[in-house]
Amino acid sequence: MVLRSIKLCTVLLFLGTLSRVSQSLHFELQSGRTKCISEDIKSNSMTVGKYSVVNHNEAHPSPPSHKISIRVTSSYGNTYHHAEDVESGQFAFTAVEAGDYMACFTAIDHKPEVTLNVDLDWRTGVHSKSWSSVAKKSQVEVMEFEVKKLIETVISIHEEMFYLRDREEEMQNLNRATNSKMAWLSFLSLFVCLGVAGMQFVHLKTFLEKKKVI
Repeated sequence: MVLRSIKLCTVLLFLGTLSRVSQSLHFELQSGRTKCISEDIKSNSMTVGKYSVVNHNEAHPSPPSHKISIRVTSSYGNTYHHAEDVESGQFAFTAVEAGDYMACFTAIDHKPEVTLNVDLDWRTGVHSKSWSSVAKKSQVEVMEFEVKKLIETVISIHEEMFYLRDREEEMQNLNRATNSKMAWLSFLSLFVCLGVAGMQFVHLKTFLEKKKVI
């Protein structure tokens, strides 16, 4: 029984690691160009993000060319965050709609062209919570914190399983509808081909009769 419990905890922790991991990215962005990052988020999930333009010379402020604009939108086109001409910022919201959310970064146009380095830390689900601010120093509170973290992970996995099941059902319905339409299209194509073949046969027979070949 103990061994089975240990295996169960190991599986849960492994699945928790796979479920909604944080997306920490570092990418380059040229002046006047736009680059978009997408994240698949289920409804009612908390998501937070931090972004900044890397200043390689920290002793001096960043030049005016090192500014970006950002817009975070849902797959339905709704805007959840928008900022213009900034060096850094953050966003946080609860997803109302399930689907792909897009964060598009645009560097301001500058001549000569410069290349910006942008850091993005995007966390979704249980990983969006700042657990480090919750943990305490005492051993009992640390254990309580670990239990809460594990419970949150299990809840996140449970919600993720239902979300994936719903997506699978949607894909199955789409496949069934597509197969049904393809079957009707095949019958229609066969009917058209038979009709054209019949008309050609009648036309050829009439032509041969007029020529008194048959």
